[in-house]
Amino acid sequence: MPSKKKPRPLLVYADKDGQIFDHPELEMICRRGDELSQPKPEEYIPLPPDSEFFLLPGRIPIGLDPETGEVVEIEGTAVAAFACPGLTLTGLAAYGNTDDAPVLPMFSYGAVGFANGRFWITAKVVDEDKRQVFTKIPRQKIDSGAKRLMKDMPENRLVRHLATCALTYGCPAAQNLALGRFEAPLPTSQTCNARCIGCISEQPEESGFPSTQERIKFTPTADEVTEIMHYHAKRESRPIFSFGQGCEGEPLTEAKLLTESIRKYRSEGGKGTVNINTNGSLTAAIQPLAEAGLTSIRVSMNSFLEPVYNAYYRPKGYKFEDVIATIFEAKKHGIHVSLNYLFFPGVNDTENETNALIKAVKESELDFIQLRNLNIDPDLYMELVEQYDFGPGMGFNNFRKRIKKECPWIKFGYFNPFLG
Repeated sequence: MPSKKKPRPLLVYADKDGQIFDHPELEMICRRGDELSQPKPEEYIPLPPDSEFFLLPGRIPIGLDPETGEVVEIEGTAVAAFACPGLTLTGLAAYGNTDDAPVLPMFSYGAVGFANGRFWITAKVVDEDKRQVFTKIPRQKIDSGAKRLMKDMPENRLVRHLATCALTYGCPAAQNLALGRFEAPLPTSQTCNARCIGCISEQPEESGFPSTQERIKFTPTADEVTEIMHYHAKRESRPIFSFGQGCEGEPLTEAKLLTESIRKYRSEGGKGTVNINTNGSLTAAIQPLAEAGLTSIRVSMNSFLEPVYNAYYRPKGYKFEDVIATIFEAKKHGIHVSLNYLFFPGVNDTENETNALIKAVKESELDFIQLRNLNIDPDLYMELVEQYDFGPGMGFNNFRKRIKKECPWIKFGYFNPFLG
């Protein structure tokens, strides 16, 4: 009977021309927090086809010498993998830094190795939903779908914005709208009341890295919003509508517009799941939204330790306690509550972080945890949180087991669920 034992992947690196090679002897290692180690077999999987490779400028490839147990540097450029949607990283790419290493853009950097004729990534599948898998969909179909949106709704500024997101930025949410499937994005807000270190739509010049998306430059009307909602609902039998996208600020700063849009859509017979992806900062907005017909909210959190939360989100005009109050308020009004839990290996899967998360889940009885990857330069994030004591690490698998044991009702995933 053939063995099912996983191989030990070898170090992957790039030469000066950007060609990727596997090292003949050195094995892959990964990073968790500031610690380097060899990943356990249960912590890596074959690299899925929708993933991408990144070459990391100013980063020196390092691997483990299996004979001596030493970490060895080699010439070349370090390589990482960006996991496709539905996967949460269990370990980050390990590397050394040159003196002039630039800050990395806002992506997540999974450790990647090579063995048995295939690439492997330190990650686990947390959601089997294929809504952001486009492998077998011709680019022409997405392009024609985006153009059809603009043809069918020629006066709608929000449609033009989203078509650009699909055609220019390759936004998965906008591409799905163009294809008439799954979840429709509804960006509305130009402003934000947080200054997240990892904001993907607005970065100050001194940050050292660019925004990966362009923020919306106008405020749509309720008519523009609901026109898209009705259009999408005619094409998708299980529609999900989500305010709060990467190309906008905080949607609750436009709570009146959102309330008006949802009420209008529902009064016109609109069905489906209406969701808000939010930082949860404005608790008073929840009751009117619930009464208008809001189905769910997804609250973004990097940590339930207040100082760690504040260090990353840098809130303006609200406090950590307001976010917790919003979760409770939403549950009070029968709204389904998910966490957009921004997971960073070696930080979130530690004793202190896990205990804080379990306490919050138990007290609020929230429904769902979306285990999203924190998109940030690992060195930048560890600098941000270096003063905090997280306690010993337990690894991603034990982290999930602990939560499930303490909170057996909780569900894990990656995407906003359809709720009817």
